[in-house]
Amino acid sequence: MQAIQTILAAVDFSPHTETVVDAAVTFAKRFGAKIRLVHAYDIPIPLMSPYEVAIPEPYLEETRRIAAEKLAKLVDRVAGQGVAVDSILTEVPAASAIVRAAEETKADLIVIGTRGHTGIKHLLLGSVAERTVRHAPCPVLTVRAG
Repeated sequence: MQAIQTILAAVDFSPHTETVVDAAVTFAKRFGAKIRLVHAYDIPIPLMSPYEVAIPEPYLEETRRIAAEKLAKLVDRVAGQGVAVDSILTEVPAASAIVRAAEETKADLIVIGTRGHTGIKHLLLGSVAERTVRHAPCPVLTVRAG
């Protein structure tokens, strides 16, 4: 097994984020690894509409600002526990962003939460964790939250 030097932790700012961050910190301390927090926000636009859809720039800017603030608080929290940490904030679908960040940073482990949806919820909502596992360039630890 290769050494774990870089851990990518996928955060979505839901209540499950704390569980993901705690797991990543535990592994980082155990292996002397650094953590890269990644948050991807994707603003869905209807696929078919008789009208052109335009999202006002102030809305996009506010979304970015709030996400950046929340991410900075998580970085401070992790750093306060003595773990080297940085972050990535991106506006693309989450699974794609996580896989790309893992490739670019040569992550040795991805930590991601899963809600465990089944049936129609899983069919309708999909699973970022599942898509990440399918395409990840490294092992993925899924953390069941809730």
